[in-house]
Amino acid sequence: MSALLKEFKEFALRGNVVDMAVGIIIGAAFGKIVSSLVGDILMPVIGLILGGVDFTTLSLTLKEATANSDAVLLRYGNFIQTVVDFVIIAAAIFLMIKALNSLQREEEEAAPPAPPEPSAEEKLLAEIRDLLKEQQ
Repeated sequence: MSALLKEFKEFALRGNVVDMAVGIIIGAAFGKIVSSLVGDILMPVIGLILGGVDFTTLSLTLKEATANSDAVLLRYGNFIQTVVDFVIIAAAIFLMIKALNSLQREEEEAAPPAPPEPSAEEKLLAEIRDLLKEQQ
């Protein structure tokens, strides 16, 4: 049992796992922000443009309610809302990654890497070449 706990500890404390956990937590928080942006800001404007339609209330009644059971509804408005949320989240992530990539490219272009130091063999060959030039 001790070996199993040790192996789990090594796995859980690896850098990649910790980075992934931080990413998931930040992603969940970012998802809440985007959901609020979509639900509280964008969808009312889109609904107003489309004539006051609230997507979340759109549904199709498959079976009317009776005294013994509730109505069976196909809530396609919630699906539309979820698709809009996904598109906006995907676009926001795309733009964020694109901005990070352009910043990274600027850093790479701004500071070209210094050429590597020649190896000992290359230095020796250069000295031999220089000596041969002097003898000619």
